[in-house]
Amino acid sequence: MPARAVTALSLASCLLTALAAAGCGNSSSAGADPPALTKAQAQQALASFTEGANRAGRRLDRVALRGIEVDPQLSMDTASFRLRRVVRQRPPVLRLGQVAYYIPRMHGYPRWFAADAATGSGKQTVRHALLFTQAKAGAPWLLAADPYPMEAALSRVALDPDGFATPVDPGSKGLAVTPAALPGVHARLLTEGPGASGVSVLADGPRTHQTFEALRDGEQALAKRGITLSSRFSAAPYGVYALRTRDRGALVWYVLKQNEAYSAPNRGTLAVSGDLVGLAPARATRNRMDTTVLVQYLATVPPKGRVTVGGMYRKAVALRGS
Repeated sequence: MPARAVTALSLASCLLTALAAAGCGNSSSAGADPPALTKAQAQQALASFTEGANRAGRRLDRVALRGIEVDPQLSMDTASFRLRRVVRQRPPVLRLGQVAYYIPRMHGYPRWFAADAATGSGKQTVRHALLFTQAKAGAPWLLAADPYPMEAALSRVALDPDGFATPVDPGSKGLAVTPAALPGVHARLLTEGPGASGVSVLADGPRTHQTFEALRDGEQALAKRGITLSSRFSAAPYGVYALRTRDRGALVWYVLKQNEAYSAPNRGTLAVSGDLVGLAPARATRNRMDTTVLVQYLATVPPKGRVTVGGMYRKAVALRGS
């Protein structure tokens, strides 16, 4: 998260933004289990992260990120630091305000909690849906995900009389789609389009149908320049996390992996630019470029009806040229 303020965009991600482990803890009934941590401990975890993020940002220290983050956030912010080092631009000082904590009751490990926060002010305000995890007793709390919600999505989370949230098991039934199945459904829509099996559960929007349309338009635009682009999405091998909402639905964090393949018959047509800067030398590509992109999402899943995908953080994390 400390590295994202001026992240540039790749050819495909320009089109996207123009439009707009199983480790998830165990589900439990409110009050049946103790909270994952106290509010005071959550405040300390966030403060420690903020201090560490600013310290790492001042030196663009990728190694220091390992002490405050875990994948997928770690791989994404590490790639952002690589970009920033090339363009010689440090991230702005991280100041989180308007913080609200959503701490689930659960037993066992890994444990996790979420925080709603904002950076900036006025029209420059950016919301954050931070998700922290703890692998085992005594381990540090690390930032695992931070998609940018378009609105205060976490305000929908249900809280018990003591102010704690209820985790939703990824395989839970009684929802429009199970949280565990959501990444695969979303990936099919972005890869195959609205005619793919099971994707009608996703509401139209800038992170769903409009993204698919933008990718197809982008492929056609690149073809006119002699560049062939193919893009495929899949569920990334990271945890799916969910909290119960007041309408008995769920707020779900999940991650997709996007594999892009660019090719051109003429050398010099492809270039390492935009969001790809820092992942490989500028002259690394001749006729082909294969990239790996991670995309974090935050979605609202109702008991019935369509899923709304309202938050996203996208970053290219690997490039191979030939």
